Amino acid sequence: MLKMNFDDFDTKMRHFETAYDYCVLPDIYMVARLDGRNFTRLTKEIHQFDRPFDSQFRDYMIETVKHLMNSGFKVSYAYTQSDEISLLFDLNEDTFNRKIRKYNSVLAGEASAKFSLLLGDIGCFDCRISQLPTTDLVGDYFRWRQEDAHRNALNSHCYWILRKNGKSQRAAAGTLLGLSVSDKNELLFRYGINFNELPNWHKRGVGLYWESYEKEAMNLKLGTPVTATRKRIKCELDLPMKEEYSQFLLKMR
Repeated sequence: MLKMNFDDFDTKMRHFETAYDYCVLPDIYMVARLDGRNFTRLTKEIHQFDRPFDSQFRDYMIETVKHLMNSGFKVSYAYTQSDEISLLFDLNEDTFNRKIRKYNSVLAGEASAKFSLLLGDIGCFDCRISQLPTTDLVGDYFRWRQEDAHRNALNSHCYWILRKNGKSQRAAAGTLLGLSVSDKNELLFRYGINFNELPNWHKRGVGLYWESYEKEAMNLKLGTPVTATRKRIKCELDLPMKEEYSQFLLKMR
């Protein structure tokens, strides 16, 4: 092996580390989606949150999202449902020169650390980046995730009402096979549950975004009261659906 100084050695070895260092092109929207790893076991067997939905778990996810929105990235809109998080970045976001591996690793690490602190146990997330060239596709992405939330909510409520009424795992899953949406709504109704009247965050997920507000402050030089404009994170538990949701999302970009 030839002897070389550190700078030459560093340059040589970094080629191997960055061989697949892909970057998102300018003027392309980036959306990061994070998913909990083995969260079914973590939340159902180890910690036994309420099923099918638990407000404490929801709040842990919301606080994790807030942490990500304050972790140095320009996040225009965030969405969470179940154990997943989606983050829409500002179109001009250029942290880490838009290197995908950096977004994936940093966001997964930040989310895992925050959620673990809240839970008092190890909870890990993975992350992937979607590259969306148009605003229509951004809207489609979040409509897709919300439709997924609605479908999962209906299936989960049906499954757990059957389990709570004596069905085994196999029997409950088997009962739901082949049932239409209307059949599942009817099943819940037989047990006294109107799916439409359940909390919207069960069915539609939770949205988070920055809002401006006015705050009374003091002009330190003049010693006079002034009104200052600040920003804070707004948490929306009653998101609209379908086309109304698309119009809502247009305000976030």
